[in-house]
Order: sequence, then structure tokens, then C-alpha cells
Amino acid sequence: MTPARVYQHPGTDEIAMPRVLFALSEPLRLTMVRTLAERGEVDSVELGPDLPRSTLTHHTSLLRESGVVFVRAEGRKCMIRLRREDLEERFPGLIDTVLTGYPESGPVTE
Repeated sequence: MTPARVYQHPGTDEIAMPRVLFALSEPLRLTMVRTLAERGEVDSVELGPDLPRSTLTHHTSLLRESGVVFVRAEGRKCMIRLRREDLEERFPGLIDTVLTGYPESGPVTE
């Protein structure tokens, strides 16, 4: 029996604004965060069912390493959820402000 995957996450006090803003600056990752904010914990493949696995892994890893999401293994699944409470503690109102300014249909184009 293989041991469960273990993911490294920054502690709440280690979540840094520049890393969070970088993670949230990419439209695909921002769409993933919106999905997590609306649905709670999901299997990571639900965040990008049409994406190549390597692309999905890249984006979810960046979100995890920045402290935006928490990832855990559940059998063959990779469950992911928004670290809303931790982000709210570090940067009150940030996630709600970012999601309010980012339309559900994607980035504003002019």
C-alpha cells in the first residue's frame, strides 16, 4: 500500500501579499478561486476538466504554495479548498474584493 500524498502549505502567518496577488493575477487561477468560493471543496480535476493534467497541476500547485488553497489527498483524488479563513485573517476582505471585481464570465475586455 502506497502512503498518501502529503502536500506542504505555508502557515497562516507565512502567507505573503505579493505571492497571493501573483497567484490571483492569472485569469484561469482566478476562475478556479471563484469556483472554490462558490462550491467549497472539490476534486482538483473539477477546476479544469478540459486542461492537460500538467497544466492543472501547475496552477493548483501555485495556488497552494501561495497559501490561497489547501490541498489534501483522498484516495486517488486531489481535494482542494479555498483557505478563506486564513486569507481573511491575513488580508481582511481581499478575496471578496478580488472576486467582486472579476466578473463571472472572465476578465473584462475593452
